[in-house]
Amino acid sequence: MLDVSRVQKELVEIERDKNLSGVSITLSGDDLARMRGTITGPVGTPYEGGIFTVDINLPSAYPMEPPKMQFITKVWHPNVSSQNGAICLDILKDQWSPALTVKTALLSLQALLSTPEPDDPQDAVVAQQYLRDYNTFVGTARYWTETFARRGSVGIKEKVAKLVEMGFSEDAAKGALETCGGDENAALEKLCSG
Repeated sequence: MLDVSRVQKELVEIERDKNLSGVSITLSGDDLARMRGTITGPVGTPYEGGIFTVDINLPSAYPMEPPKMQFITKVWHPNVSSQNGAICLDILKDQWSPALTVKTALLSLQALLSTPEPDDPQDAVVAQQYLRDYNTFVGTARYWTETFARRGSVGIKEKVAKLVEMGFSEDAAKGALETCGGDENAALEKLCSG
C-alpha cells in the first residue's frame, strides 16, 4: 500500500526547494502515484537551458520499491533511450533504498545529465558517439535540447494555436500542454491517443 503521508511530505519538500534544486513535481490528477517531474538542464552541459519532463509512477510498495521514471522530453544521452525515454540509473533499479525519495531520484537524474555513464548505456548508439566522437555528441545533445527541451523558444499561445490548427479544441490543447509540461510533441501524442 502506497505510504500516502510520506508522499505528501515529499511533495511539500520538493515544492519548498524547487527554486534552489532545479527539480519540481506536478500531480497527474488526484492520484498521488502519478506525477510529472521537471528537471532543469545542468549549467555547463549540452542540456543547459533545457527543461526536461519526466513521467513518474509510484508503485504500491513505494518507498520499499523505486519509482518508475521515464523521460517524456526527448534527450540525447547515453543513459536515456532516444526512442522511448527509458532511463538506465542504478538507484531506479537495484540500488534503490527506502531512505531515498522522489526528489533524490530527480536530483540523481539531473546529475546523470552532467556525468553520463557510457560504459553502462541505455542507448548504445548514443554511447558509441559519446566515446568515439564527443564533439558530435555534444552538438547533437545541444540540438535536441534546443529542439525538445526549450520552453521559451515558442510561447504557450503559439503552441495552443498550432494544436488548434490541427483540429483540436483550444481547451483540449491547453489541457494537454499543461499535463505535458509544455512539451508540444507529448501534448500532440496525448491528444491523438484520446
